[in-house]
Amino acid sequence: MQKEQELLREIDRNNNLFSRVITEVRPDVSVLSNKTETQKFKMVTVLFADIEGFTQIVDTMNPESLIDELDRFFLKFDAVVQHYNIEKIKTIGDAYMCAGGIPIKNRTNPVEVVLAALQMNAFMKDLQANKGQEVWSLRIGIDTGPVIAGTIGSLKPSYDIWGTTVNVASRMESSSDGGKINITGNTFLFVKEYFNCKYRGKMPVKNRGDIDMYFVEGIIPHFSHPTCLFLPNNAFVVQLQLLRLGDLEEFVLDMLEKGLPKNLYYHNLKHTVDVYTQVELIGKAEGLSDEELLLIRTAALLHDAGHLVDYDYHEEMGVKLAKEILPKYLYSSQQIEIISKTIMATKMPPKPQNLYERIICDADLDYLGRMDFLPVSNNLFKELQEHGRINSMADWNGMQVKFIEKHQYFTNTAQKLRNVNKNIQLEKIKSVIITGVT
Repeated sequence: MQKEQELLREIDRNNNLFSRVITEVRPDVSVLSNKTETQKFKMVTVLFADIEGFTQIVDTMNPESLIDELDRFFLKFDAVVQHYNIEKIKTIGDAYMCAGGIPIKNRTNPVEVVLAALQMNAFMKDLQANKGQEVWSLRIGIDTGPVIAGTIGSLKPSYDIWGTTVNVASRMESSSDGGKINITGNTFLFVKEYFNCKYRGKMPVKNRGDIDMYFVEGIIPHFSHPTCLFLPNNAFVVQLQLLRLGDLEEFVLDMLEKGLPKNLYYHNLKHTVDVYTQVELIGKAEGLSDEELLLIRTAALLHDAGHLVDYDYHEEMGVKLAKEILPKYLYSSQQIEIISKTIMATKMPPKPQNLYERIICDADLDYLGRMDFLPVSNNLFKELQEHGRINSMADWNGMQVKFIEKHQYFTNTAQKLRNVNKNIQLEKIKSVIITGVT
């Protein structure tokens, strides 16, 4: 009964710590604060869209029907931009303005905004086909670059953006054609690997010189849905997730650098980077697909993040952090479940059940077969001693001998890379025990 109460108290303590940590590190907590002050962003993709021939619509439709139609496709646009984490800026009449990469910075916004544009355009073409009205034709312009963002107004405050990128995107829209997506050379450089684009010449723009323009014709065939050319297939989604992994990596490593206790001499930022690097090396050698590499790398990135909350139960806390953070980066529930199980596989003693788990277990203990084994091992001893887990170096050396003698690498790659040197390190420790000389 007493042990159960102690366990319940420990769980409650960890939950309280987790709540505190996740409040500090949640990726979207900056959204509100970012909107209350002027802020510079280096890479934002701005989209302007309006209806070609809108004046004709106004002349031929009664006001109520007109408002209903505008409301209909603006609602659709809102749903599209929300799906891709794009910020809607405003609507003026028939014009719609949005931007990716604000208020939370990311490196995927050029691709996501062009995807959104394709889906907006397809929706309007469907309306045109169903109604038989030539006037329902959308004209879109896009540019990528720096902007200044902030809230203006006191009676009706609104979030807005300014800068040359905004002006150029507007010019791209006015220079586009009905049913076309006109992008600048800046945006093209970010999206050319994903979309078929047709060069259409240059346009002179004040303070920017001559700007290259391209029409986006659709998603590259091997990245497009088999029955719908403006929708991405799974291969496209995975490539976008791999690009988004860079944002997650930056966020998690910054979180660990600022938040990990200073007395983690082994389970520190360097260890996470080591494991993150090694799972990719082993994963590629073991023939993992792009999506499998995405999942194993994500698990490695978060496998020790639970140390922000608790030392003894860091794997469980890492899983809780993964389930809180990863939906913000558009991981599916199925992907998060695989990542969670992979994190838990690093709990000692390692008992991996599948290739993901075998790879991360080998990466986690990669140091056993490396040339820097002794300094890394000494850091682990220092950490364990400070946390009251071991008393002396003699005890530690004896424990290491027993552990390494029983330890096995699970993947063919790690066995080839590390087994020989691991055995050398084992003999060194045995020699230290016998002679007492380090």
